[in-house]
Amino acid sequence: MKMFNKRFYILVSFWLLPVLLVMFGPYGDSRVAAVDTSTYKSLKIFTEVIDIVEKNYVEDVKTNTLIQEAINGMIKSLDPHSAFLTPDQYKDLQVDTSGQFGGLGIVITLQNDQLMVVSPIEDTPAFKAGIKAGDKILKIDGQLTKGIAITDAVKKMRGPENTKVTLTIMRKEFTQPKDIVITRATIKIKSVKQQVFDGNIGYIRLSNFQESTTDELKKALQEINGKAKPLKGLVLDVRNNPGGLLEQAVKVSDAFIKSGLIVATKGRVKTVEATFVARDDGNEPTCPMVVIVNEGTASASEIISGALQDNSRAIILGTKTFGKGSVQTVIPLEDGSALKLSTAKYFTPKGRSIQAEGIVPDIVVEFVKPPEEEEGPEMVIREKDLKGHIKGEKEMARPKEALQKKEQDPLSRDNQLKSAVDILKSWEVFSKSGR
Repeated sequence: MKMFNKRFYILVSFWLLPVLLVMFGPYGDSRVAAVDTSTYKSLKIFTEVIDIVEKNYVEDVKTNTLIQEAINGMIKSLDPHSAFLTPDQYKDLQVDTSGQFGGLGIVITLQNDQLMVVSPIEDTPAFKAGIKAGDKILKIDGQLTKGIAITDAVKKMRGPENTKVTLTIMRKEFTQPKDIVITRATIKIKSVKQQVFDGNIGYIRLSNFQESTTDELKKALQEINGKAKPLKGLVLDVRNNPGGLLEQAVKVSDAFIKSGLIVATKGRVKTVEATFVARDDGNEPTCPMVVIVNEGTASASEIISGALQDNSRAIILGTKTFGKGSVQTVIPLEDGSALKLSTAKYFTPKGRSIQAEGIVPDIVVEFVKPPEEEEGPEMVIREKDLKGHIKGEKEMARPKEALQKKEQDPLSRDNQLKSAVDILKSWEVFSKSGR
């Protein structure tokens, strides 16, 4: 591998929605560093082990396979978001951000080596089949998932359109695992939805961040402005939004903020550090805003929440967010494979690190399911619950906290949304009364 004069990309992603973003120059310092002699001793042991396995293992094994698995184990041990990507996996990573791909439509993670659902993507086969946030995926087509790499799980769940895959699911309220058969489809993600409540309260739902999100958002704002007479308030819903493109998160934030810092990234290597500042284009809405968040609000959606909160642009309502505040840099390798390596953390405008901490709402409102949908408590997970996660600034002083999924547009079935709309309606009343 050529060590220098190679361009790399920085991304803020969540599980299965990573995209290459900002191009940087040479990675790190070009000066040759002295290697500790203990490193050479460890490498010697490593080669000895490979030699012993090749000669003595009960079956023939390929050296390349052993080395690749060793790399997999090394990177996997760092944190849940770093990964070694084979050439095919690297291509899949680049495809994911186009907003169209084949599969089931779920966002997954690993918790204590167990595959878990962060959230199903709206209007996808998994969502329609009843997959829920917090579900444990015990098997994929009968094969156990304990200890599986996320990239391998994705490969197993993807496949040709109209083919079927069986997920064996365990849910907290289940007495035993259940098989759920899902028909694969081409996943076309519409990341932005909009509507208007009570004639003048706009509502925008961001389900994820991809290449077209900002364009979709601007179109949604135009449609809302055309319906609202006039626009008195705006609700931005990023519940169960697993993140995606940092670039899009910055642009979406900039669509609501006229000036000020949006987010900063800081790491050990200066080339991965950056700051992103809002620019006034004259089209930002000026009405009051409420952002709805929950435990499934992660990564890029936390950037927006933190930016709007720290710039006093919006009230944050809901429950504390997931806390995924690390930056992954994708480093291409000569054989077409790549490393997705955590290289920095991102910070809100007021210098808060979100990693394993999350965004704390200004107004805490727990989601209450309509009575007919009650199925018992759902499992709640956050970044800090993931095995091997990067430690947060305050984590040592805090006890562990135990994802809920459900967002309904009708106000009568979504108490968090109703609370947000009520706040904006009250805002209008108090403004008129001069209080």
